Amino acid sequence: MKTKKIPLRMCLGCGEMLPKRELIRVVKSSEGEISLDVTGKKPGRGAYVCKKSECFAKMRKSRRLESKLAGAIPPEVYEKLEEELQQYE
Repeated sequence: MKTKKIPLRMCLGCGEMLPKRELIRVVKSSEGEISLDVTGKKPGRGAYVCKKSECFAKMRKSRRLESKLAGAIPPEVYEKLEEELQQYE
């Protein structure tokens, strides 16, 4: 019996390749709206971050999310992401 392939994505904070289900996705829609995608199925360009506060801090300090999604990130997105991360700690 074949084993199912697990999709891997890179965390913007630590750079580790992890299963997609273990990461939080931030998505930029075709209209340019940036939001959190907890389901992992929204259409658009996605970027991933671990569920660790250290990775979030690294990503925010180095502005990797802005470069990955090619634009300024509203503060509300960072606030929602912080709230989401606090649920996992």
